[in-house]
Amino acid sequence: MDRDRAYQLLTEYVKGDGLIKHCLAVEAAMRFYAVRYGGDPDQWGLAGLLHDFDWEIHPNAEQHPAAGAPILREAGVPEDVIYTIQAHAEYLNLERKSWMDKCLPAVDELSGFIIAVALVRPSKSLHDVDVSSVKKKMKDKAFARAVRREDITAGAALLGLSLDEHIANVLEAMRGVAADLGLE
Repeated sequence: MDRDRAYQLLTEYVKGDGLIKHCLAVEAAMRFYAVRYGGDPDQWGLAGLLHDFDWEIHPNAEQHPAAGAPILREAGVPEDVIYTIQAHAEYLNLERKSWMDKCLPAVDELSGFIIAVALVRPSKSLHDVDVSSVKKKMKDKAFARAVRREDITAGAALLGLSLDEHIANVLEAMRGVAADLGLE
């Protein structure tokens, strides 16, 4: 499974532009952390790109992402990537054994939150978002209320990083794909 085929698979199942952009953001963050933790950026990128590929067809905890696993297997996605995707769903109670398993849930909510912060900036640019603006918005419970702040802070802790460092890392990764996210 290469990146082009993974993107085809993503867009076969995901029609919403926002969800595609979220998956691209998570892919970028996963690639960033792969380098940091000695993983394969292509492999980790697949996990990020495909982690929510089945959300539109399985939009509930009873099915997502477990019901998507057979589709990924059929498409030739490596088992360790499938496991990481499954383990990102806390309610499946799978052990997060590898750094890849830990990084996916750590970047998932944060990536979406950073996109939301960028979208309320006058410029709608990731380049105008900084760590302090993300942290300030995290304190505003009315802002992006669906995002669980405890998942963001738990993600930093899972990686053994300060919240500031984790936000800075994910922001840096996402800036590299800002044009693809429509947030240049």
